[in-house]
Amino acid sequence: MPINISNIANCLKDNAHKFPNKKAIIYPVGTHKDGSIKYHHKTYKELNIESDQYARGFESAGIKKGTKTLFMVKPGPDLFSITFGLFKVGAIPVIVDPGLGVKRMLHCFNAVNAEAFIGIKRAHIFRLLLARHFKSVKIWITAGKRLFWGGYSLKNLAKQITTPYQMAETTPNELALINFTTGSTGPAKGVEYTHEMINKEYQSLKLNYYNNPDHIDLATLSLFALYDILIGVTAILPKIDATKPALVDPQNIIDPIKQFNASMMFASPALLNRVGKYGIEHNIKLPTLKTVLAGGAPVTLSTMKVFQQLLSDDASILTTYGSTEALPISSIDYKTLEVNCRHKTEVGMGTCIGKPLESVEVSIIEITDTPIPQWDEKLLVPNGTVGEVVLKGTIVSQSYYKNPQANSLNKIKDGNENRHRMGDLGLLDEEGQLWFCGRKQQRVITSKTTLFTVQCEGIFNQHPAVFRSALVGIGDKNNQTPVICIELEPEQVENIKIPKEKAALTQSILNIGKAHTLTQEISTLLFHPSFPVDIRHNAKIGREQLAIWAEQEKQ
Repeated sequence: MPINISNIANCLKDNAHKFPNKKAIIYPVGTHKDGSIKYHHKTYKELNIESDQYARGFESAGIKKGTKTLFMVKPGPDLFSITFGLFKVGAIPVIVDPGLGVKRMLHCFNAVNAEAFIGIKRAHIFRLLLARHFKSVKIWITAGKRLFWGGYSLKNLAKQITTPYQMAETTPNELALINFTTGSTGPAKGVEYTHEMINKEYQSLKLNYYNNPDHIDLATLSLFALYDILIGVTAILPKIDATKPALVDPQNIIDPIKQFNASMMFASPALLNRVGKYGIEHNIKLPTLKTVLAGGAPVTLSTMKVFQQLLSDDASILTTYGSTEALPISSIDYKTLEVNCRHKTEVGMGTCIGKPLESVEVSIIEITDTPIPQWDEKLLVPNGTVGEVVLKGTIVSQSYYKNPQANSLNKIKDGNENRHRMGDLGLLDEEGQLWFCGRKQQRVITSKTTLFTVQCEGIFNQHPAVFRSALVGIGDKNNQTPVICIELEPEQVENIKIPKEKAALTQSILNIGKAHTLTQEISTLLFHPSFPVDIRHNAKIGREQLAIWAEQEKQ
């Protein structure tokens, strides 16, 4: 039975009591003489004690219940000790992806007005150079070497007694943390997580994917390692640049899976594609890996097929659907997709992302770009019709932090709670499965019809020379010309340097579109060397940037 949660840090305390010597996190600490990566670990008992010490230290520095605290430290053991230390004090961690870029990061900082700042040396130099954006910060703590800026040392603050810390009392609906979106299709927004929301999310993950307490999870995203700790399984933190998962050294993923017998893994499609191709090339098998969760962007069947070849027959790759505002929403395994859904994707139905999980209610409503202040059943569209995906449930964030405009556009009042508008377009089929059809703001409106990106791309992606495609619109918003942008498989790139070969390949790809009613209007094709992608997963295609590029190419 799940424990009664008020302060979410009780999960760590409870796990430390139940299995004190179990490894909570395994993390890289350098290299051996032979060049292989060296790993250390922390047990649940050690992590709980260390976060107690941090909590005492933070309290002595002036961080207390409700203190909004930015922290910019590298993924590793300190990240989780700091996070749980802040939870225990009742402070509010503010998570901003370091890969956002300076302009977007400053937007996030200005939106929050945090009172405390915990960061590595480079983060504090950044803070000082842009001091006017950090006027609200009254407490600063340095992780690592502290220079001339004063403040507190994280190492010194941690020198506390090891007796249990009396954590702050919080209510289930109290704000626990603020997690910013990447802003891949608009300004980054601060998503409010309550203690209850985090509790329900980890329970749903545990029920649907982490049912074995002995799981060893390779967590390529820090948020999943946090949920691992809440659930009580072991998290491996691989050596990876969190802002560039698509460029990971495949051995940095394969080696810890083998060394620690990892049974689970979460990864973006871009990472799976890179590691999968490397694994096939080097005849690598990963027999202990039984569940692979792929998410962050639509996962192509070709990527799943490649990685499946590294696994045993009884292992599953699941494409998952979720967002910063709600996780998990749905999932479906590769074998079911291959047998039951591939043919529908190839004729333009979209990408199947499975039946919604028990923790969330999914509805499809008519497409509109305007606010919807009040929920009404009349908003619903019939099954099989493309509309906007709307969520309701305890795993769903109720608000963006101090962002009334975003709340107006993305939340719908329904009694005592808010439904969340995903900004994604999809449909529910006759079996109750959810299909993803594209982002609402990326739909292409022509003089004759409205085209949905993922539906159209599923048709063009069938061509053997196509690595991935992206539909964009150029021209006036309500009278756009559809353009299909193509990123080729690497071995095909040389062919388009020869005009005759380029023309033949262009026509060959367009002919696939002409064979389908949905895409027969698309007659403009552009080859792009490498699509712009999102920061967090390196997988969501930046169609807004592609549209600007396509318009320039056509001038």
